[in-house]
Amino acid sequence: MIDELVEPGALSVFDLVKIGVGPSSSHTMGPWTAMLDFVQRLKDSGQLQQVVSVRVELFGSLAKTGRGHGTHLAVQMGLLGESITDTDVVAMPGRLDQIRDTQRILLGGIHDIPFDPKMAIINDIERPCPVHANTMQATAIFADGTRHWETYYSIGGGFIQRDGEGPKASASVKLPHPVSRGAELARWCDTEQVPIWEISRRNERVWRSDAVIDATLDKLFETMIEAIYLGCHTDGILPGGLDVRRRAKGIHDRLMAGRSYSNRKEWLKQMRQTPNDLATSTSWITCFALAVNEVNASYGRIVTAPTNGACGVIPAILFHYWCFTPGASQDDVRNFILVAGEIGCLFKKGATISAAAGGCQAEIGVSSSMAAAALTAVKGGSAGQSLMAAEIAMEHHLGLTCDPVGGLVQIPCIERNSMGAMKAITACQIALFGSPEDAKVSLDAVVGTMLETARNMDHRYKETAEGGLALRVPVNLADC
Repeated sequence: MIDELVEPGALSVFDLVKIGVGPSSSHTMGPWTAMLDFVQRLKDSGQLQQVVSVRVELFGSLAKTGRGHGTHLAVQMGLLGESITDTDVVAMPGRLDQIRDTQRILLGGIHDIPFDPKMAIINDIERPCPVHANTMQATAIFADGTRHWETYYSIGGGFIQRDGEGPKASASVKLPHPVSRGAELARWCDTEQVPIWEISRRNERVWRSDAVIDATLDKLFETMIEAIYLGCHTDGILPGGLDVRRRAKGIHDRLMAGRSYSNRKEWLKQMRQTPNDLATSTSWITCFALAVNEVNASYGRIVTAPTNGACGVIPAILFHYWCFTPGASQDDVRNFILVAGEIGCLFKKGATISAAAGGCQAEIGVSSSMAAAALTAVKGGSAGQSLMAAEIAMEHHLGLTCDPVGGLVQIPCIERNSMGAMKAITACQIALFGSPEDAKVSLDAVVGTMLETARNMDHRYKETAEGGLALRVPVNLADC
C-alpha cells in the first residue's frame, strides 16, 4: 500500500483532524514531528549532550518541493524541540533568523551546537525513494566520531513512520466498533440504530472521556474560527516569491458592506445580518476557504483536516453552517467533526492522504469527501446518505493531480480548497435527495479506485512540481 507502511490499527478521529502549522502536513508537520522523535531518541539514550553536529538529508518530494513547503524551517523547529501545537508561530521567523545568523542551534532546547542550515540540511533529488516519496534521514555525529541516524517517511496528514519501526501501539487497541471500511461503518450504525457520530464517539472513549472529547472538538473549532478571522482581516502578499496577493479580506470586506464591529463577537453578529441569497452564501464559503488557506500558506496555525493543503474545506463548510443555519448548536459542530474524522480514517486506512503518494485527490478529494458526509449528517441525513455523499464527493475528485507552482502551497492549492468545498455541498444535496439503495458506486469502491488511480498516476503529478501547472506558469524557482 502506498500510504500505510504498517497496518494502521485503531485510528482516532483526532489523528486525522488536529491542530497544525502551515503550509504542509507532509512537508512541514511530518518533518517537524520526525525531528522531534529524533531528538527525543537522543535524549532517551543519554546521548544528546554528546552530539557535536547534526545533518538532515531530504529525498524525493521533500527535496524537490521542500523549500516551498517550509520543510527546512520545520526541520529546525523540530530540532529545537518545539511543539507543533503550542509553539509561538508569530515568533518563529525570528527564532529561525537567529539560527541562520549565529549558525548555532539549541538541540532539544538544551544543548547548543554549531548548525548552518544551508550546509546541515541537504536536498538530494537524485536518490530513489522505493518506500515512500517523502523520505528523510537525520544523522547525529558524536564527540568520539561515532554516528547515529534514523530514516523517516512522512506519509501524509502529519503522520510519520520510522524505518524499521513495528506496528504502532494503536494497532493493539480494541475498539467497541472497529471500522476499516464504509460497509462496516454502515453496518454498525444499522445494528446499533445510531448515527455515525455516535459510533465515532463510542470508539473515542477508548482513549478519552466525553468531557475531553468535547473539549478537544471545541478547541479544534475555535482554532478554525481563529484562522478564518485572521485570514479575513489580513491583506498583502503571501510569502514564498510567487507574489500571490491575499484575496479573502477583499471578498470579506465587500460582503460586509461597511458593517462595523470592534471584536469577534460583534463581527459574527454583523456577518449573520448579511443577505442569504445564493451568491452571497457561496461567496462566504469561498471567502472562508481562502482565508484559512492564506493563513496556512503564511506559516500560520490551522486545523489539519486531513492535511494542511486541504485545511480550508472543512472549516469553510462547518463555519458557514454554524453561522447561517437557524438552530445550529455546539453539538452539531462536535458531531460534524466526528463524522468528518471518521470518513477521513477510512481513506487513511484504505488508500492514502498523501499528495506525494496519490496526487491532490488524496488531499482536496478526501477533505471534500469528509465535509460532504459531515454536512449530510448534521442536516439530518442517514448514515447511508452520509456515506453516499462522501462517495459522490470523492468520485468527482478522482485523478486530481498535485502540481504546485514553485513547490508552494499556493497555486492551485488555495483556490482548490474553495472548489472542494463547493463539491462537498453539491454531494450533500444530491445525497439528501437520493436513496443509498439506488447508488451504483459505494464509498468502499471509490476508496479502492482512488488507491488504484494513485498507483497508476505519473510521479510528476504527485507533489513534485515537475508537471502540469508547475511547468506552465513562469516563475523563478530560485526565488521560492
